[in-house]
Parts: sequence; structure tokens; C-alpha cells
Amino acid sequence: MGGISIWQLLIIAVIVVLVFGTNKLRTLGSDLGESIKGFKKAMNDEEKPDQAQKNSHDADFETQSIIEKSTEKTTMAQSESEKSENNHKKQV
Repeated sequence: MGGISIWQLLIIAVIVVLVFGTNKLRTLGSDLGESIKGFKKAMNDEEKPDQAQKNSHDADFETQSIIEKSTEKTTMAQSESEKSENNHKKQV
């Protein structure tokens, strides 16, 4: 009644096997499976760089190396000591 019955599907399957052969259908199925796996892997690989990019730009300041930080602290400490010496000299 307007649909394909199980018998019609069975007849079509037998004709396809006779035309192409079981070896050809087996390789076709494995190739199709590998292409689907490759597509899924590519989709997952595409999402990972986006997440890494979001995480790498989470701060508004530039990163500094340890050497730059230590020299910056030393410079700040020296300027603070100079300010305190100047204040002390002004008071004396």
C-alpha cells in the first residue's frame, strides 16, 4: 500500500549482490565506514583549536618572562628606596 515491503527490499538486495559481488560490497562498506570516521575526527579536531584560542586570550595584559618580572621588581624596589631617601633628606 504505497510502501516498500520486506520482500521487495530482499529482491533488490539480491540483485545488488549479483551485480556488484560480495567482495566489492565489502570494500565499499569498509571505505564508507572509514570516511565517516575521518569526518568525525576532522570535526572534533576543528573544535579543539577554537577552545585553545579562547583560553589563550583570557587576559588583557601581555605575558612577561621571569627575568623581566625580577628586573621590574628590582627597579621598583630601587625607586622606592630612592623616594624614601629623598623624603628623609627633605626632613633633615
